[in-house]
Amino acid sequence: MTMNNYVYIGKIVNTHGIKGELRLLSDFERKNVVFRENFNIYIGNNYIKEEINSYRHHKIFDMITLKNYSNINDVLKYVGLPVYVKRSDLNLGNGEYLMSDLVNFNIVSDKEILGKVKSIVYNKSNILLEISYTKNYYIPFVDSFIIKVDIENKCIYVNNAKDLIL
Repeated sequence: MTMNNYVYIGKIVNTHGIKGELRLLSDFERKNVVFRENFNIYIGNNYIKEEINSYRHHKIFDMITLKNYSNINDVLKYVGLPVYVKRSDLNLGNGEYLMSDLVNFNIVSDKEILGKVKSIVYNKSNILLEISYTKNYYIPFVDSFIIKVDIENKCIYVNNAKDLIL
């Protein structure tokens, strides 16, 4: 199974203070793995490698400083850019996956395909799968709807999903 080597974890939306701290917006589900000292991140579509010096959470933001940067003027170039990590650095175990891996998986209910995962939506209470079908609809990523995620065959087996198609 080939997957992209880089995984999107968020976007640098601003700086904070004058000492080069960056403000990220991130819905990434494994923040505890990536937002730590000495972890490598890759910024922008050219994947510029930088190393995290420090991390803290502030309001809705993930705040980081980068090694070798201590001035706002040195990090302004990164504002507005996406941030990635290398998939291999996440050390995913056998059968483990990221929510973003589920995009384009088929939704299967009683051997019938009910669409494909179009995107992952994070709201305050649930993770939702946005499904592209005759009409777009959403399935909460909870046990009452999700029976099984089959990574190999790119299928998500669901219960009661037909009731969600309006």
